[in-house]
Amino acid sequence: MKKTKEMSICALFAALICAGAFMKLPTPLPITLQTLFTCLAGLVLGGKKGSVAVGVYIFIGLIGLPVFAEGGGLSYVLKPSFGYILGFLPATFITGKIAEKQIKFRRFIFASFVGMVIIYIIGLAYYFLISRYYLKNQLDVVWLIIYGFIMTLPGDILMCILSTSLGVKLKKTIKF
Repeated sequence: MKKTKEMSICALFAALICAGAFMKLPTPLPITLQTLFTCLAGLVLGGKKGSVAVGVYIFIGLIGLPVFAEGGGLSYVLKPSFGYILGFLPATFITGKIAEKQIKFRRFIFASFVGMVIIYIIGLAYYFLISRYYLKNQLDVVWLIIYGFIMTLPGDILMCILSTSLGVKLKKTIKF
């Protein structure tokens, strides 16, 4: 019974991440709710199970189901923005590992911000490399930092606060 419950909750979080790809904040740049749900998966499910949920999401997107913000399929790895999706996996794992120790708002908000930093590091590096070396764009690093980090940061800070608030409540409710 416990395994069934764990699998069901992981599947639920994978579905939430899929849905989050199509829920966008009304900002100049498209900010989806994927980061909210990947962070929440780590906070609520822990590092291992949260990563399973994110891994399922990435897998079903890469096999062709249109669950990413702009579709799906193996060719999606050639999109500069795919790096952020790749960042979800280690970010969720680390967020979950930090949050597993105790259910406290301060620990959860710290875990959320650590996860967000991981997503940004992987996402920006991947964006730069694919743009520069695959797409052959002479990408300006200042442009990348402004549009790939500074302009999305307020929305992502909001996602961290929201996921922390929800995560503390859900973690106390969902028992494994």
